[in-house]
Amino acid sequence: MSVSPSSVPDTGPLRAHSTSERPAGPVDRAHRLGPLIAANAEVLERLQRLPPPLAEALHESRLLRLLLPRSLGGEQTPPGDYFRAIEALGRYDGSVAWNAFVANSAALIAPFMAEPAARAIFSDPKAVVAWGPPNRNRAYVVPGGYRLSGTWGFASGCRLATWMGAHCVVKEPDGSTRLGPLGTPAVVSFLFPASEATIHDDWGPTGLRGTGSCSYTLERVFVPDGYTGTREAPEAHRDRDPLYAFPQQALYAVGVAGVAQGIAGAMLDAFRALAAEKSPRGVGRLADQALVRHQVALAVAKLGAARAWLLDIVDEVYERAPPEGAIGLEDRARVRLGCSYAIQMAVEVGDTVHRAAGVSAIFPDSEFERRFRDLHTLSQQIQSRLAHFESTGAVLLGHVPEVFY
Repeated sequence: MSVSPSSVPDTGPLRAHSTSERPAGPVDRAHRLGPLIAANAEVLERLQRLPPPLAEALHESRLLRLLLPRSLGGEQTPPGDYFRAIEALGRYDGSVAWNAFVANSAALIAPFMAEPAARAIFSDPKAVVAWGPPNRNRAYVVPGGYRLSGTWGFASGCRLATWMGAHCVVKEPDGSTRLGPLGTPAVVSFLFPASEATIHDDWGPTGLRGTGSCSYTLERVFVPDGYTGTREAPEAHRDRDPLYAFPQQALYAVGVAGVAQGIAGAMLDAFRALAAEKSPRGVGRLADQALVRHQVALAVAKLGAARAWLLDIVDEVYERAPPEGAIGLEDRARVRLGCSYAIQMAVEVGDTVHRAAGVSAIFPDSEFERRFRDLHTLSQQIQSRLAHFESTGAVLLGHVPEVFY
């Protein structure tokens, strides 16, 4: 897939900065990778993993360490700037942006682990953690740690990972289930070297093929006590920074919203360029049609308004977030609502653009076909589900749920 000129800022090649030069921010670094991402788009989709040159450039750009604490060699990026960086990557390729968001989301476990274990994992500048969502598998307490067996799915970026993880409920030696502060089963994250997992080549979705979100199996893997943490207690983070007062699931949602907005924004830019040139048989130039003008204006407003509102929410919540403890329930709901709306508007805009482009959108070498598939695969992921509107609405109307992420 080619990249439209309007979506590629002239920021020059990616390079190391001198001591007298101001370092490029994460958004600039993301845009500088644009030509390389475009050059690797086809092989990324075919191999379902990041090609080595692109993986190396992502490591060099430090775009996989945006949410990692500075104390561990990360950038500790505020959520608004993080969103902008993921969005920028999404303008070039949805799978690259998705892999970056997942790698950054996994790094959020670091402040909730024992510090020596976190350093052992992330001291490698190319450290990447991959994992899949919780399922019915259980971890069993054994002397000095835990024993895990089972299969997990959807481990995006697992072929790039140096460490992997699994989230599951814990069974105590007496057979009871470990409970969390609210009296519900506690979900714990367990980390282990990627070599301990058997990865299955079973990823063949409609879109986001380059994420390589394969399943993986563990056979009686031992995880020491220190290599665990929980994603359910943002009040327990070690680094005193407002970033880690956001629940991990909230920052997951920010990442998915960034991917969605980036893809839809690129589709919209490509359609505006197409409309200026294309003259379908019998109807004249697209840009001269009243319906197309109406659709473009509304699409720009929908995407821009949702983006601006989400950034306003996360910037405001970040500014007043406590350095210790967690953001409040209503702030969690607002972040979730802003992300859900940004994703929903991105999908709507993508649909409008795809339909308006006509047959120009159906071929693999177009600006639309892969992006459309990627956007609709994203729309099926848990962070995109429409049920979030009901749950956030309940909170905004005074309902206090037992658990809200």
